[in-house]
Amino acid sequence: MLNKKLNAKLLWMQFEDVLAPRLGLTVKERAVYSYLLRHSLVVGKLRLQFAVMSLARTLGLAIGAARQAVRRLDELGTLRVLKRCKTGHLVEMRLPEKIRAARPGKNGASLVVGVVGVRATGAAGEPPAATLETTDFLKTWALRKTIHDRERGACFYCLRRTPAHVHGLDHVVPRVRLGRNSYRNLVSCCLECNSRKGDRPARDFLRTLYRLGRLTAAELDGRLRALKDLDAGKLRPVGFEGSK
Repeated sequence: MLNKKLNAKLLWMQFEDVLAPRLGLTVKERAVYSYLLRHSLVVGKLRLQFAVMSLARTLGLAIGAARQAVRRLDELGTLRVLKRCKTGHLVEMRLPEKIRAARPGKNGASLVVGVVGVRATGAAGEPPAATLETTDFLKTWALRKTIHDRERGACFYCLRRTPAHVHGLDHVVPRVRLGRNSYRNLVSCCLECNSRKGDRPARDFLRTLYRLGRLTAAELDGRLRALKDLDAGKLRPVGFEGSK
């Protein structure tokens, strides 16, 4: 049980106005987090056990979409999956203020709660993290270039260096699986990898490259770590000007 009574209004303001935009949560991820939060922390429970099938039915989602939303929320730190079994998931929910994306950053960024709402601010008037998290990096040539520059001319998948004109942008999580145009989901890659990967999960495609001899064991490990860093927001675009 929680020791203090939650301010539901403040809780939802922090989630909708700051956390969700910063993490770039999809509508389905917002719905899943809100539902689980409402049935756990809001009613005084730290942990919650539920069946994905029941969750999907309640929210009107496909089972696969509900399962993917739970997995991504776990990866982002909004909840922690303690146990997975046939009877359901056991998760420990986290308040927006306890999630990494909403904590004060190295530059002094913080959540400011006022009478009219919640806003994200940075030190010395720097743009909030939400600017980066909500940007569509396919929108302009300049934004697409920041992703290409981040990979420094190498294909994110096979590590081969090819001329710029034969590089493209690939969605790590495909668009057909609700992959976003976020810097966390876009990588620069050679046209061959872009074509071969298709709608396959990136991890499976990397393992295919290893089996074909295109990656060494060490390179495969490095690429799998890079995928985790990408999803965690550690691989930021080069030269991004979020305030413009």
